Amino acid sequence: MKITFSPKNRIGQANPMIFGHFLEHFHRQIYSGVYDPQSPFADEDGFRTDVLEALRRIKTPIIRWPGGCYVSAYDWHYGVGKNRTATYDKAWRVEESNAFGTDEFVKLCRKLDCEPYICTNAGTGTAEQMSDWVEYCNLETMGRFAKERIENGYEQPHAVKFWSIGNENWGDHEIGSKDCEEWGRLVRESAKMMLRVDPTLELSAASIDDLDWNLNLLRSAGKYLDWISIHGYWDFSPDGLTYADYDAVVLRTGEAISGSINRVRAYLTAFGLEKRIKIAFDEWNLRGWFHPNVMDIWERDGKRKEDKDFYEQQVIGPRSRNDNNAIYTMADAVFSAAFLNICLRNCDIVGMACFSPIVNTRGAIFTHKDGIVLRPQYFVFDLYANLLKENVLNIWAEDVPVITGCDNGREVSVDSIDLVVTYGDNTYAVAAVNKDPGKAQIVDLSLIGDTVSQMRIHTVNGPSADAYNDIGKTDVGITVSEWMPFTGSVILDAHSVNIIEIC
Repeated sequence: MKITFSPKNRIGQANPMIFGHFLEHFHRQIYSGVYDPQSPFADEDGFRTDVLEALRRIKTPIIRWPGGCYVSAYDWHYGVGKNRTATYDKAWRVEESNAFGTDEFVKLCRKLDCEPYICTNAGTGTAEQMSDWVEYCNLETMGRFAKERIENGYEQPHAVKFWSIGNENWGDHEIGSKDCEEWGRLVRESAKMMLRVDPTLELSAASIDDLDWNLNLLRSAGKYLDWISIHGYWDFSPDGLTYADYDAVVLRTGEAISGSINRVRAYLTAFGLEKRIKIAFDEWNLRGWFHPNVMDIWERDGKRKEDKDFYEQQVIGPRSRNDNNAIYTMADAVFSAAFLNICLRNCDIVGMACFSPIVNTRGAIFTHKDGIVLRPQYFVFDLYANLLKENVLNIWAEDVPVITGCDNGREVSVDSIDLVVTYGDNTYAVAAVNKDPGKAQIVDLSLIGDTVSQMRIHTVNGPSADAYNDIGKTDVGITVSEWMPFTGSVILDAHSVNIIEIC
């Protein structure tokens, strides 16, 4: 395989926010995840220092919160002030203490030097309630809610720039779901009120790669938006125990991902908005979260399920299956790298992506009482966030090997080598993924219009495609070669994610 590139032939500049993350009030993501005042690792504000350190290492640029489905029945007011009231979480059917709310979230982001991104309640919430939340966060002294923030001990505004109107309100699974026309009107009126509070906001709205949904949204509210939010998960387990294997995952690393971006790009282009509105892929992961029976409260014979053990055994308990570290293998690392590569190749229109979630459940970080486990996908963020350069270059690829197989009854072909070239400060960083489960590949790199002399390779890999990390078990990590003369030829190990530095 041969790749030809030049520093003069650029796609655009990558936004570091594509390496963002997501945090929801679900299972152990917040409580005993990032926030655990009883942990020996807790700092003075209750945040786990080992998690904070791991998030700083990958230069977390932005975090989206509080949902997710959770937000569509969330009243932000219960999560501020000195006396918090516990509420019933109608999305996930548990009691929410509200110990972690807006002020804690912003404090977490400030500790990480990252942008807070608040997703508002567009399910049971109103345009006024959304704008009240902006008042609380961003007004200096005017009005009831800014004064309330000051009384709560935060004299300076939180200055939250990024806000999303709603989460997956297109779906029946969402509390307060809307039809196309309802959604366009609600987004328009919410955006108007939020921007009257703070005209410097950057606003996103929940969307999907559906023509009718976007026609109504963009026609009604496009002039108020800076972002359009889409989500993606590509492997849903029927029982929380069985998952797509490495071979199946690889077949989902091509058009299955890029198709959503291409369709939304087309909708934006049709309205002439492709230069002004960017795509925020603000929930994404290979593995969909496992949470069975969330809507199931009736027996088939019509009798209500009164047995309270049902909730623990069939609704709440199975969520712990998400935390089985053996699920997250080099398949997850390869998929994550392929996803980020697609975002980089579309950097002219994809400006944000939030891995879902940040910790526990399907997160890249797993917490336990004695520390943390860094799952394979974590190391992809480590390499990409720390080593890639700001400019994404066009490439000319020849003789690209292909993997072909059957996925869900359909024959699929994907490139075996997935490669992106970035450039900055007279240095090149090449993101190169070898998806082949058993065969190393040789890539010839041909640079036109510049001279380089040396290279080194950073590699995420393990002893097999099914390698994973767990408590007391670290099979996947990063290895770094010595600097070596640049010959143009690079060997990529099987099932590996690589960053090749060239200068």
